[in-house]
Amino acid sequence: MPTLDFKGKQFVYAHHLTVPFRQLNIDKKKSLPKDGKPNLEDNLIIHGDNLHALKALLPKYAGKVKCIYIDPPYNTGNEGWCYNDSVNAPLIKEWLKDSANPVDKEDLERHDKWLCMMWPRLQLLKELLSENGIMLVSIDDIEYPNLRAVLDEIFGENGFFSTFVWRRRIGSSLASSWVSVDHEYVLGYCKNAEEVFVLGDERDMTKYNIPNGKGKFFASMQLTLGMTKEMRPNQWYEIKNPKTGKGYWPPEGRIWGFYPPTMKEKIKAGLIIWPDDFPDSNMTRPRLKSYPEDAKREKKPISTYILEKNKPNENKDIQTLHVGKTEEGTKILKELFGDSVFPYPKPLSLIAELLRQFSKDDDVILDSFAGSGTTAHAVLALNKEDEGNRRFILVECEDYANKTTAERVRLVIKGAKNAKNEDLKKGLGGSFTFCELGDEINIENLLKGEKLPSYDELARYAFYTATGQTLDKVKHGADFLVGETPNYRVHVIYQPDTSFLRSQESALNMPLAKSIFKALEESKKTALVFATHKFMSQKELSEMGITYCQLPYSIHKVMGD
Repeated sequence: MPTLDFKGKQFVYAHHLTVPFRQLNIDKKKSLPKDGKPNLEDNLIIHGDNLHALKALLPKYAGKVKCIYIDPPYNTGNEGWCYNDSVNAPLIKEWLKDSANPVDKEDLERHDKWLCMMWPRLQLLKELLSENGIMLVSIDDIEYPNLRAVLDEIFGENGFFSTFVWRRRIGSSLASSWVSVDHEYVLGYCKNAEEVFVLGDERDMTKYNIPNGKGKFFASMQLTLGMTKEMRPNQWYEIKNPKTGKGYWPPEGRIWGFYPPTMKEKIKAGLIIWPDDFPDSNMTRPRLKSYPEDAKREKKPISTYILEKNKPNENKDIQTLHVGKTEEGTKILKELFGDSVFPYPKPLSLIAELLRQFSKDDDVILDSFAGSGTTAHAVLALNKEDEGNRRFILVECEDYANKTTAERVRLVIKGAKNAKNEDLKKGLGGSFTFCELGDEINIENLLKGEKLPSYDELARYAFYTATGQTLDKVKHGADFLVGETPNYRVHVIYQPDTSFLRSQESALNMPLAKSIFKALEESKKTALVFATHKFMSQKELSEMGITYCQLPYSIHKVMGD
């Protein structure tokens, strides 16, 4: 598979692996919690560098996010975005030292910087995506080919799902070139295309209304395709009615829908409707008998061409999404805030339609370039519509994360008094917890009493690092049990207190080991025990099925099967 090379790629290729884990610190004042108690199980709005925020989400959400929608900078040269990832490579530092930041149109290396910025974030997003989930990325012509190339490399060519095209505005006659660009793309990638959930639309079964005389019904379908004989010469040929010998050719500008061998099989099976068998009808060309079971899917496929609202579908056998233009997004912000507080916001209908098609009512949806918060608005609107319980996670690095992103969500939840739209005025209901990125979870600082992580944070970190799996809820069980997988029980002997960590209570000793071993006999699993020290040899522990992992010097990575 061809790959795209760009300046700095060798330095950012594995950068996502070196990004430290950080705590998520809840800001109660900025949250709008359910029952007055903000928590990390709620909808989340995270303020901070999205690269670090995505890494912070891994211990809990790796492989759990069903739908990711992102709207990254389009790299037009006018957006004022900066590339400032702390990649620990002298050549990168030297490159950026004298380079333009923010990135502007005059920067001849702006495409390289954009790719360096996107690469590690896309890697982490892939880790967060579920096996049956989909990632949707808005982009325009400037970086479309580069984005497609790196996504092919990260997800593999088979990870490509679709490119949706939507019209963002009415073309302008004042365009500076002969071409007025009025569309954008939404690229879709996944881990397993066959497993991706697609809502779709039920096929029209009423067309299967012609009896075959044997208790079944079929539909009369076109037997030709809209291509010329020059394009598909092997599908331009004569077919004959076996009863009468009368021959038929495709009409001008069309070809048969099958190659000759397949067509012979259809004729032999009696699946062709011949005009000369029905002389009293208006039929002039052969047609195909199609039975419901012939359909490849129960639901209509979705067109990659997204139409404007109220524009009729051209093909009833294809489902077409209908959405508004950018001006719709601007109008909604003006209703909520009384002013346009964000440039070029995506229309609510676009994101809502995409989420409607690719998420169920209890899925987790992530947007790590949150902007004005349209994704959260769409999630809340869909939950109101179908009484669902979708959850959103927004990440915004800019200073407007609270005043614009979170404030919009507050207004959408509680209602905006001056809004003309009734839903916006009444509010959609819901809640969220606002978080700031905290300090690095630095294992080496445990015994120094500096920046001690909470028990739950360290438990999730240890569990994920040791097993490669996420910990939904810390158990706080007997013998410091925090969670288990099909193969392991994980124990973390820890309290965020220096005196405890220096005491004998924080050690793995014989009584505790025997208690852990007793539970292992019933579960037939291996125990991974994290502690600052132990009073037993590993040989003794191994005989009990216990692996000791020392804090703070190392966390041994024991990947689960």
